[in-house]
Amino acid sequence: MKTHTRVLIFISCVLMLTAYFLPLWHILLDAPQYPEGLEMKIWLNGLSGSIQQINGLNHYIGMKFISVDDFKEFRILPYVFGALTLIGFAAAVARSRRLLWAWFIGLCLFAIVGFGDFYVWEYNYGHNLNPHAAIKVEGMNYQPPLFGYKQLLNFTAGSLPDTGGILVGVGGLLAAAALFYKPQQSSNKIK
Repeated sequence: MKTHTRVLIFISCVLMLTAYFLPLWHILLDAPQYPEGLEMKIWLNGLSGSIQQINGLNHYIGMKFISVDDFKEFRILPYVFGALTLIGFAAAVARSRRLLWAWFIGLCLFAIVGFGDFYVWEYNYGHNLNPHAAIKVEGMNYQPPLFGYKQLLNFTAGSLPDTGGILVGVGGLLAAAALFYKPQQSSNKIK
């Protein structure tokens, strides 16, 4: 394994460690009655932001209250992500392409399963509404977008990566570069 590959792996792993200190994702709600907007930040092990106000709104439309205790994922994600990051460091230290492949595949699976789980949670929260809610709009669901913006009644809901998510994404791109990028040798070295 070449030096530039090991450097890419180390940088990628360091970027991924930011997931323990920075929020990964955020959901925004903008409406005229909330000029400063409401925001929920999703961390590797919990939630923060305007949870109480969002739960107040959820009550009126019959959506289940958001509680960290309902997400068992927050109890296991730090360990799974930590194990993946350790595999990355091990690949660089041991100069092992086999570990590099295992790390990359693990990261891809983590992303696929993570986004799939996020979508299911959003779907369940947005579709499984209390039929006795104060506000009912026939045919309306309140599932926020997985990525991007969506209009929900008079709210604009946004779902975007936060600082930690962006850095982890860059780390993932560097992991792919470490695996697939092969710098061209100069013509002098080839001879």
